[in-house]
Amino acid sequence: MNDLRNVSSSPHVRAQESSADLMRWVLIALLPASLFGIWHFGPKALFLIVLTVLVCVAAEFLYEKGMHKPVTITDGSAAVTGLLLALNLPVSAPWWLAVLGGVFAIVVVKQLFGGLGQNFMNPALAARCFLLISFAARMTDFAYDAVSGATPLAAMRAGESVDLVSMFVGTTAGTIGETSVIAILLGALILLGKKVISIRIPGIYLFTFVIFIALFGGHGLDLSYLAAQVCGGGLMLGAWFMATDYVTSPITPAGQIVYGVCLGLLTGVFRCFGASAEGVSYAIILSNLLVPLIERVTIPAAFGIARMKRGKKA
Repeated sequence: MNDLRNVSSSPHVRAQESSADLMRWVLIALLPASLFGIWHFGPKALFLIVLTVLVCVAAEFLYEKGMHKPVTITDGSAAVTGLLLALNLPVSAPWWLAVLGGVFAIVVVKQLFGGLGQNFMNPALAARCFLLISFAARMTDFAYDAVSGATPLAAMRAGESVDLVSMFVGTTAGTIGETSVIAILLGALILLGKKVISIRIPGIYLFTFVIFIALFGGHGLDLSYLAAQVCGGGLMLGAWFMATDYVTSPITPAGQIVYGVCLGLLTGVFRCFGASAEGVSYAIILSNLLVPLIERVTIPAAFGIARMKRGKKA
């Protein structure tokens, strides 16, 4: 009976699936983007993916062993963090950058705040932002195989034209896992089909972003420009795989709508008015920080409370 009263930390799923099952489906859904990144960028991409995943899993194991906590690497969350972080790295990143990012994500962002279910922002994106701030030159070097490192977003900001088909397919410069919209959408369909995520957060996020860019992007309703903004950078990867993180996103339907709007507005502000052509990572972690406030405002009243309030007014 005592075990039944011991409620674990979020995420809570009212179904037979465990956190390990959900993480397994996320890993499967990330396979298309990972495989495309390896094909497009070469063996170095495979090396960084394997290294980052191993570092994250090892960091979680060693920390929990050292702190005499139950070992939780079998739930797959550390592997998901490692894979997401690797997909957010440029293929030119040195090995030690992946190691540093993996340790920061697991130890600083996740474990020091209590482990799975208690971290206040997405560990992979927090690590990416940490690396961007600390090693900006290395994190923005997108050159590969002697190909120019200019990303489509950077080219658009400079007033140059971009190849929308190449952006959709993924044969452009960028991080390992963000370039192929087709691969990302294939993974998103897996998550939607298995009901691991709903379309509410990514749908509202993308819709709000498109409206913002149409109003303030300087190109009006130019469909080619809007499509390039959606396909460029880490927007699609972030919208489907990181903004929907159970731990750092709202649980209430109304809160998810507000959260999606915040994501779209912040990403639009960063892309239109920020120093960088990107902005997805910062938009998501800043919105993560707003989640407690969003849930406080949008949480439904407990059963009977609304009726009691109406009775008092009457």
